[in-house]
Amino acid sequence: METTKFLLHESDMPRQWYNIMADFPRPPLPPLGPDGNPITPDMLAPVFPMNLIEQEVCTDRWVDIPEEVLNIYKMWRPVPLVRARGLEKVLGTPARIYYKNESVSPAGSHKPNTAVPQAYYNKIFGIKRITTETGAGQWGCALAFACTLMGLECKVYMVRISFDQKPFRRLMMETWGAQCLPSPSTETQAGRNMLQEFPDTPGSLGLAISEAIEDAVTDPTGKTRYSLGSVLNHVLMHQTIIGLEAKKQLVLAGEKKVDTVIGCVGGGSNFAGIAFPFVLDKMNGADIDIIPVEPTSCPTMTRAPFSYDHGDLAEMTPLLPMHSLGHKFMPPPIHAGGLRYHGVAPLISHCINLGLVSPRAYDQVDVYDAATTFARSEGIIPAPESGHAIAAAIDEARKAKEEGKERVILFNLSGHGLMDLRGYDLYFRGELVNYPLPEAEIAKSLHNMDKYPKAQA
Repeated sequence: METTKFLLHESDMPRQWYNIMADFPRPPLPPLGPDGNPITPDMLAPVFPMNLIEQEVCTDRWVDIPEEVLNIYKMWRPVPLVRARGLEKVLGTPARIYYKNESVSPAGSHKPNTAVPQAYYNKIFGIKRITTETGAGQWGCALAFACTLMGLECKVYMVRISFDQKPFRRLMMETWGAQCLPSPSTETQAGRNMLQEFPDTPGSLGLAISEAIEDAVTDPTGKTRYSLGSVLNHVLMHQTIIGLEAKKQLVLAGEKKVDTVIGCVGGGSNFAGIAFPFVLDKMNGADIDIIPVEPTSCPTMTRAPFSYDHGDLAEMTPLLPMHSLGHKFMPPPIHAGGLRYHGVAPLISHCINLGLVSPRAYDQVDVYDAATTFARSEGIIPAPESGHAIAAAIDEARKAKEEGKERVILFNLSGHGLMDLRGYDLYFRGELVNYPLPEAEIAKSLHNMDKYPKAQA
């Protein structure tokens, strides 16, 4: 009998996260403060607890996972590595396709991999309440889940278009005890300003971040901090448990070499999680194609310049060195809400600049084509975000067929799409349309960044 799922015992779960900062051939540029100088850890203290700030600036290659976090991880980890035999058969490809099934977590995605440690570090620092943003709702659900386990209050600002499209995500958050508001809201100055200027705005992750940070830093008790689900160094590091598990499981599958590693990218957390342990191999000479995938409607990696920019609309974050469409960019309301972010993580931007990864962009109709093919061959209905990774994996498998070559393809199934069926409905009815971002819109948005320091790739 052929093996389809490759499983690790709980005792074989990685006990350390991998920190790619230790291995770059040259370090990434630092975040800058309002004065144009590199920020210091104390400048972040009103926003994050100091123990997470220490992880943000850490350059140790391996960082121990706390025992309490490991014990919670065991609720769903290690997650299966699955051989996509059904998809291989449909495609008629000689490629062997594997995926990490992160949809098996309680929240249905990879997001609890960082939500749990962030809630833990806030708790032991004495924080009582956490604010955050969420796009499609996956991150908000994950943090709500983590906070309820840690006995923390949680308040989530959910991008308005996703709040309207995905009411069951809000209900999941409320079931775990969190408060969920549409962003822009009337509870922050950033939200009120946007509603006054654009009352019908669909919202954006950048704006929701502004609201969540404002809420945290204005709490008079000093017991609230902000939590981010992507982009930052410590968030990406927490996610590397995905790729570290995958490496062990590929050995169980008898694979000696991986040819292609793929993940979708909004801010970059699930891609970093699957890819960074393999980027380490590539920096050490391995021949691996590593492909981050984004929507054509929000092409930060494939069409945006590398520059210093804010991570949020209201300019409350430091200036980050990243590929960015400009923090005032308002992404179109596509159905991959988790990928509607104007920038991409500085560490992933650095990987792009070093030539370690090769970004691609896909139209959303092609993404739903791929996601439906996957659902009908593998049984899992994927999140639209994950559909981007699936589209690239299918293209790579078809290329292997054309060339008559065996290849090993690994991608991250970052979450299921059971709360995202409205997009599938529009796709099946032929009402889903592509929206490659016009060059004029990019130019208009980038015009707002002229005042910021230039970044050299």
